[in-house]
Amino acid sequence: MTAALRLVRDDGSDDGGLPPLVSWEIFMRGAGRSERTIRDGVLTMKRLERHAGRPCDQLTAFDVSRFLADLTLKPRSRSAYFGSISAFYKWFGANGGVNITADMPYPRSPKGVPRPVSDAGLQRLLTMRMHHRTRVMILLAALAGLRVHEIAKVRGEDIDMDTRLLRVTGKGGRTDTVPLHPLLMDEATRMPQRGWWFPGNARRPGAHIHPKSVSDIIGQAMRRAGVVGTPHSLRHWYGTNLVASGADLRTTQTLLRHSNLQTTAIYVQVSDERRVEAINRLSPI
Repeated sequence: MTAALRLVRDDGSDDGGLPPLVSWEIFMRGAGRSERTIRDGVLTMKRLERHAGRPCDQLTAFDVSRFLADLTLKPRSRSAYFGSISAFYKWFGANGGVNITADMPYPRSPKGVPRPVSDAGLQRLLTMRMHHRTRVMILLAALAGLRVHEIAKVRGEDIDMDTRLLRVTGKGGRTDTVPLHPLLMDEATRMPQRGWWFPGNARRPGAHIHPKSVSDIIGQAMRRAGVVGTPHSLRHWYGTNLVASGADLRTTQTLLRHSNLQTTAIYVQVSDERRVEAINRLSPI
């Protein structure tokens, strides 16, 4: 049975002896972590507990290593799992427990590469018959660079038709604005001026659609059109074509809403034609 971690407050009282994972979840919510970060973190820790056969407060560094050594795990997944596990034990160690991951090396993750959908694939996708809301989701990904969880939360109030700007709340609750493409301006006139653009179903009245549902809807449309890639590949197309159309990397970084320019580079695929042009411009004389 999982022991309770008692967190002592400034007034000398404690948290009532909540299980560590429950206390950690409360901590993450209080720290403003995204729902995805909270969900993935808790699920990873529960998976670790099931693998080890013991609760998280009784595990050792070897248990974590044995969990990560699973040959079915891909390098990127192994790195992501360790990120969640080390975040938990760092918090656990600061609150009366032991940080068993403090001396563990961070698993290597392969360097990301651009994987945009092809121009022909996107054109084929947009000319295919589909529901209007599916088309709007695709355009938000390809022409505004929105992630699926950002698409799910678009509201009519986020659109400023006068300034042609879309307000987006992205990772970490950060809010930015991005210019609206003319095609999105046209579609916006046919969408609700107030409230969610993509409301949830009758079982979730007043809520927006789940991000996974957005991913499934776009993914199904891509498969029907024979387009290789994932919904996130539309965001890669956005970054790649911003640069191909003449935008510099710094401008592209702000439009992709990346805090790090190195992350932007992962999204930008340089065509062979541009590489050849760059070589041909070299002059040794």
